[in-house]
Amino acid sequence: MARMKFLCDADRCIECNACVTACKNEHEVPWGINRRRVVTINDGLPGERSVSMACMHCTDAPCAAVCPVDCFYTTADGVVLHSKDTCIGCGYCFYACPFGAPQYPKVGNFGTRGKMDKCTYCAGGPEEDMTEAEYVKYGTNRLAEGKLPLCAEMCSTKALLAGDGDIIAEIYKERVVTRGYGSGAWGWRTAYGDTVAT
Repeated sequence: MARMKFLCDADRCIECNACVTACKNEHEVPWGINRRRVVTINDGLPGERSVSMACMHCTDAPCAAVCPVDCFYTTADGVVLHSKDTCIGCGYCFYACPFGAPQYPKVGNFGTRGKMDKCTYCAGGPEEDMTEAEYVKYGTNRLAEGKLPLCAEMCSTKALLAGDGDIIAEIYKERVVTRGYGSGAWGWRTAYGDTVAT
């Protein structure tokens, strides 16, 4: 079985935000939540990099480790999902995640509240695949349709890659050989605990 992973090649990201827009539109994500966002590091300075950031669906997910109600689970494909029915909105996952993926859905005068929301790798949730209940809570289940996450499919420069981790590592390795260096695999080691072959 394939181990699904994300890789953002920071050497290719042009900060167009197509990945962010695609995610919000595909899943009808409410205002105030960004399951994916583009962050610019060293903005305006030499060495500036843009990175498309979301849940990386970590091998040993820290969000799952700190959840007091065990609402996080990992699918056979290695996708880290959560149950909004079980979630109590404590926010521990938000603080544990090195990518800032889990978010509160509501912002109010006295802080934020509600059940946590996060990137689902376009894989839905614990409800039966392709049902209205699943769509309302988690958005489109593209994985059940045999498709990859829309954010990666809409990336015009192919900076954001999604799919089988072995295939992604091979694609990145070819890029490294072509350009002669490999510093752009942002988040891979943090999320998956291994290096991309360079």
